[in-house]
Amino acid sequence: MGHDLKDTLHDYWSRLRQLYSPFYGETMTRDRFLHILRFLHFADNSQRPDKREECDRLWKLRTVFDKLKDSYAKFYNPSEHLAVDEVIVSFKGRVIFRQYIPKKRKRFGIKIYKLCDESGYTYDMRVYLGRDSQSATDDMTATHAIVRLLTSRVEGVGHKLFMDNFFSSPRLFDDLNRRKINSCGTVRPNRKDMPRDLGTKQLKLTRGDVRVRTRGGLTALVWKDRREVYMLTNMVSPPAEGNFVTRETAPLDLTSLNCITDIWDMSTILIVWLTAIR
Repeated sequence: MGHDLKDTLHDYWSRLRQLYSPFYGETMTRDRFLHILRFLHFADNSQRPDKREECDRLWKLRTVFDKLKDSYAKFYNPSEHLAVDEVIVSFKGRVIFRQYIPKKRKRFGIKIYKLCDESGYTYDMRVYLGRDSQSATDDMTATHAIVRLLTSRVEGVGHKLFMDNFFSSPRLFDDLNRRKINSCGTVRPNRKDMPRDLGTKQLKLTRGDVRVRTRGGLTALVWKDRREVYMLTNMVSPPAEGNFVTRETAPLDLTSLNCITDIWDMSTILIVWLTAIR
């Protein structure tokens, strides 16, 4: 509950010296709290959608979730630098869209796509509810559609958006640029419309080598560190090619790669204690 974390709900009403917190008992008895929690609903079960038809899997929380999102955007103006990424909220209950991602610190949970600013503030978010065939089209991938939804409230202002290679692609960056959002991030070399001559099989790079390709205001580059680092950006002018051993001496400020990490670390710190106990 908030900043006071205990192992179980019953511990908040415990009389043991090492656990005793008088605030909870003075506010409400334990049994009354558990009774309210047991019957707490945010939707009318009689309005349950037909399972035989495609429906909103978050329908029981949709009203509250949308209200939170609207409040996040209504009372705060985000900073210039934004980041899009995914986060796993630890959850071991029974929902069909629970995810298992072994490489994450919290392997079981609900995946949420978030738009955060450099203070760590969550400006918008979307819950991943399973494969969404409706958002993906021939010209737009599912991740492209997610980024467009998350950035719909910050268009036309000139924000700078950072993302990792899970989201970034040339088509997405072109789309965001038309909406006056500059972008930067790592990218996978096999993304559609990426320069084919920047592939690892075509280039024989030594550590520090930089190769650059441009198209209009969009720049794609590969820099060889311990392995190849592919970047896509339309924030800065194309850098010169050459050999630059460290990030500090590179022609493009490759330390900007840390921007998304810094933003996301701050956001993660702010939500790490919000673990659901049920």
